[in-house]
Amino acid sequence: MYAIIETGGKQFWVIPGETIRVEKLEAKTGEELTLNALWAAGDAKEGQEAPTSQKAKVKVEVLRQTRDGKILVFQRKPKKAYKTMQGHRQWVTDIRIKEISLN
Repeated sequence: MYAIIETGGKQFWVIPGETIRVEKLEAKTGEELTLNALWAAGDAKEGQEAPTSQKAKVKVEVLRQTRDGKILVFQRKPKKAYKTMQGHRQWVTDIRIKEISLN
């Protein structure tokens, strides 16, 4: 089984048991969330039909809330002796895909 979910303005192709890093979700560590799938399909061996409608749900578990690696924002104007550098670390959430249901 696999599905495509959308969170934080990005889409992810997920399978059960997979761990992914997404933009921060407002949930505590160990909490379970249910996300709507944009598209989902089951394995042909299980007798499930291929694509399904908007009814598919993806159950995820929040593993941890952390910050991503630092990115540097550097600005410079040539011939003007102007330069500035700033660092930024984005908050992210690690989640594990527990189950995909094709209801």
